[in-house]
Amino acid sequence: MFAFAITIFTSAFLIFQVQPVIARFILPWYGGTPAVWTTCMLFFQVGLLGGYTYAHLLARYVPVSRQPYVHLVLILLSLLTLPITPSLLEGGSQQTQILEILAILLVSVGLPFILLSASAPLLQYWFSKIYPNRSPFKLYALSNTGSLLALLSYPFIVEPSIGLYDQTLFWSVAYSLFFVFCFWCVWPLLKNPLVGQKGGDFPLSDSPSWSRRMLWMSLAACGSVLLLAITNQISLDVAVIPFLWVLPLSLYLVSFIISFERDRWYRRAIWFPFTLIGFVALVYLMLESGSSRIIPLYGEVAIYCLAMFGGCMICHGEIVRKRPASEYLTVFYLYIALGGALGGVFVNLIAPLIFDGYWELPLVVLAIVTIIAFYVFTRPQSIHGKIRYGFAVTATVFFFGSSLWAHVDDKLDSSIFNTRGFYGVLHLYEGTTKNGDDFRSLFHGRILHGDQYLSGDLRYEPTSYYGKDSGVGIAIHNHPSKGFDNKSLTVGVIGLGAGTIATYGEKSDQFYFYEINPQIVFIANHYFSYLEDSKASNHIILGDGRLSLASDLKNNGSREFDILVVDAFSGDAIPTHLLTAEAFELYWKHIKPGGILAVHITNIYVELSDPVRQLARRANKDAIFIASDSDSYSDWVLITSNKKFIEDKNVIKYQSEWTSPPKSIVWTDDFSNLFDVVRW
Repeated sequence: MFAFAITIFTSAFLIFQVQPVIARFILPWYGGTPAVWTTCMLFFQVGLLGGYTYAHLLARYVPVSRQPYVHLVLILLSLLTLPITPSLLEGGSQQTQILEILAILLVSVGLPFILLSASAPLLQYWFSKIYPNRSPFKLYALSNTGSLLALLSYPFIVEPSIGLYDQTLFWSVAYSLFFVFCFWCVWPLLKNPLVGQKGGDFPLSDSPSWSRRMLWMSLAACGSVLLLAITNQISLDVAVIPFLWVLPLSLYLVSFIISFERDRWYRRAIWFPFTLIGFVALVYLMLESGSSRIIPLYGEVAIYCLAMFGGCMICHGEIVRKRPASEYLTVFYLYIALGGALGGVFVNLIAPLIFDGYWELPLVVLAIVTIIAFYVFTRPQSIHGKIRYGFAVTATVFFFGSSLWAHVDDKLDSSIFNTRGFYGVLHLYEGTTKNGDDFRSLFHGRILHGDQYLSGDLRYEPTSYYGKDSGVGIAIHNHPSKGFDNKSLTVGVIGLGAGTIATYGEKSDQFYFYEINPQIVFIANHYFSYLEDSKASNHIILGDGRLSLASDLKNNGSREFDILVVDAFSGDAIPTHLLTAEAFELYWKHIKPGGILAVHITNIYVELSDPVRQLARRANKDAIFIASDSDSYSDWVLITSNKKFIEDKNVIKYQSEWTSPPKSIVWTDDFSNLFDVVRW
């Protein structure tokens, strides 16, 4: 029993430890968008399905005495693919990010992951053969416990203390040890092939019906969609950090552990009301979603996660209620994995094609509410009781349905344009100020990314975070080349948004905008006129800003920027790969001596001034803090060694005091931990 327990625990730990490791590794290559994590989740769900399918076919068509040999040989072959350190694929396009990520994952970790996934059902199947009078289902709960510990250890132990490259190496060594554990586990079958042929006390039962199999799959799919939709929403609203990936996934696993460990732990009388209360709070968050902070971050994350946990408890608890006899264990897990994979396919591939917003979240909430209503309404009881329950169920479904539709309808009704892609959801709104001035705003999720007045002289004014007293406005207006020498400026901007910064361009100025999202480029050119009205020569380079600058340096040399602006946001946070020591070294190679690096750090949830100040110190530069609230509140850090600029009275006038002493936080490509700077 101990051999099976430690081997299943190890396989589960490795399966869920590798997910944040690999996702964190490739996140910077694709702009730090939440879709990187959900695409990785899609791969791992499909890999899990592949592993379960292999386990099912092996258990069904290969004699028990030969199954361990097949599995051990494949594990030995998979050792040749180690280490799992991924490599960036060359030659990709903006339209193939998902396929590129899937290909990278397949090459780096595909075979080991599939074999690890197959080990849990296979080992449970072999356990039932060696010990036919003992139930193997508790081993499934143990595997989920290993998975949970792997996830929780990553943001609190692994990420803060081990570099990314070392993480992949340590995982590869642990996978090699897994082969030894697996050999130890199946030794009874290898030593005595007749062991697995013994019969047990479990009576043979009929094969599960197709309706039951479809129920397993559908409930698993609902749980998967809920997990991915909630993770997308949290990452978009806050930041793309492993902790906010791991927390929902951990609760997802806890729901499996509770459901499989004890039948009495899943009781409808407890979990139905718990879930409905959580969904009510979730609906409130969705209806009140706006650019301003409603409740503290920990409260918002708690509502998202508890609602998801309750919904997954319903899905997984009902699956376990319908589980088959142990001889159908592998097919049972196969359909659960199939449902999880279909949920991933829906969120990553189908929903972006049919929805222009994250509408899968309200859709799956309504689906789970309907499941609750169905089971409540069909409970055996008197006709009068059924009528009372019928009214309650109808009212519940109507409440959630109308509330969720109000959320969707409000987004669609008030917007003039919506689009969804790999880099998130974009909404365009129009409104009128108290003074009667019409304006247009661009939102990424619920975060404002730029706006513009539609008529009069105000049309040419920089707005939102980019006003004349903002950090970028002060840097451009007061740059010594502009003020003293009256020379033209060469300005680089990572992140296009509405194109507001182009307003500052004068004749003969050169502005280079680096933008990863082609949908942003379309919106800036068709719905805003900043680029068209600008007097400067504006150039748009499509692609991740850092990768594009590295390519520029390699192929054409330095751009010789007078000012380089870092203004790329994923939801409400700058992707961390733009704020590392290696990134800043690249920036300074593109900036002229005496030039200015302007970093936009406005954020509701994350305090970015500390890592930026530390990186300024490493470069022996001065860092100036500019906080402006004339239009939309904004925080900027201007980094330079240009004494004329630093001592300019117009710069000193707008300079703000740092809110606190700097923390010793220095991010590198190999190590960064956003958890240290989150404002709870």
